[in-house]
Amino acid sequence: MADAGRVALITGASAGIGRACADRLAAAGWVVTGASRRGTGPAGHGARWSGLVMDVDDESAVRSGVSAVAAEHGRIDALVAAAGWGVAGAAEFTSLQAAQAQFETNFWGCVRCVQAVLPQMRAQRSGRIVLISSLAGVIGIPFQAYYTASKFALEGFGEALAYEVASFGIHVTLVQPGNIATDFTSSRRICTDGDSDGVYAEAMTKAVAVMARDEANGAPASQVAATVQRVLESARPPRRVSAGKVAERAGVAAKRLLPFRLFEAAAKPSLGVR
Repeated sequence: MADAGRVALITGASAGIGRACADRLAAAGWVVTGASRRGTGPAGHGARWSGLVMDVDDESAVRSGVSAVAAEHGRIDALVAAAGWGVAGAAEFTSLQAAQAQFETNFWGCVRCVQAVLPQMRAQRSGRIVLISSLAGVIGIPFQAYYTASKFALEGFGEALAYEVASFGIHVTLVQPGNIATDFTSSRRICTDGDSDGVYAEAMTKAVAVMARDEANGAPASQVAATVQRVLESARPPRRVSAGKVAERAGVAAKRLLPFRLFEAAAKPSLGVR
């Protein structure tokens, strides 16, 4: 159980993993502010937490949102950076605009939030930063190259950041969910306009369908929220921890241990490619 008054700021809290984290931490006694573009609060969901309108793509919105939370509560003990979305399409034909938009939220959005909370955490000499990464930050997902790249970037950022802030009593953890049943699937943006000849159409349709099926049958977001709570309340939080179905999480170890050609051959069927 959390100590009374510990304050958490959670991004992407209007739905999915962010919402599940906000509900769980609030129920466990945390003082939770759930930020999102819509600023949706928890009405009708039982757990009591406050909503905040804060677009992580907007630096001024992030700065003012974080300042408001710190001013109201006097501290920020935890940041859970869960805002994100996915773009799918062949790497060759996904527009740079779509690819950059993917990074704007999934990577730079996390960076903005981290930079905004760090002065408060350094001043109080304590803090927990949880970056919601993905197994796609370890294993490349075909036809989601830019989503994959945004999560690989987040992995490197979080690892480097952890060295820099440790002396201030700040801990950084990358949580890597596998397939999770949320509205992430229905919100995925598909980019096919550039492929006028349909050279990737069949392969992409199959791969994205496999991913959508696995997400629909994925673990509930509550499992990720439980992992996040354990990380935040652990005396020695891990640098990385996966969440979701065991078989998917085993892929991380397999990639590390197997020769790459063997790993790739084993992974292809689950990724919907030949």
